[in-house]
Amino acid sequence: MRRALRRRRRTLAAGLAVAAATLALGGRAAPEPTTDSGAATASAPAARPVELVSAPVRIADAAAVRLLEPGDRVDVVAAGAQGERARVVAADARVAQVPEAGEEGLDGGALVVLEVPRSVSTALVGAGVGTPLAVTLR
Repeated sequence: MRRALRRRRRTLAAGLAVAAATLALGGRAAPEPTTDSGAATASAPAARPVELVSAPVRIADAAAVRLLEPGDRVDVVAAGAQGERARVVAADARVAQVPEAGEEGLDGGALVVLEVPRSVSTALVGAGVGTPLAVTLR
């Protein structure tokens, strides 16, 4: 009886150790969206999670923004000027907040808040200044 009890305790202890190791190694590290060049942004060491920031982005089509919900994954696309191709500015960005109906800008666009790595947030701001931005759902 004692042997069976010891074996049961050892099995339970081993299971708890495996669960603790799994939780310790599986920290919250978001996948890194890519910039307009198509290459991944500078990757952080595996043990250190990616620093995510909230980036407000004005999307040209307000109706498209109303389709989004927090938690959705989107690609942000910068419309190309005449003769230029459209380019992906941020891939696999998580929607953090969406505006309420009636919060559209003067230009007909709408604001959406995306959670992206800091390096991608600068690319979003730069692209949004001169070109209309659109989103595609993933």
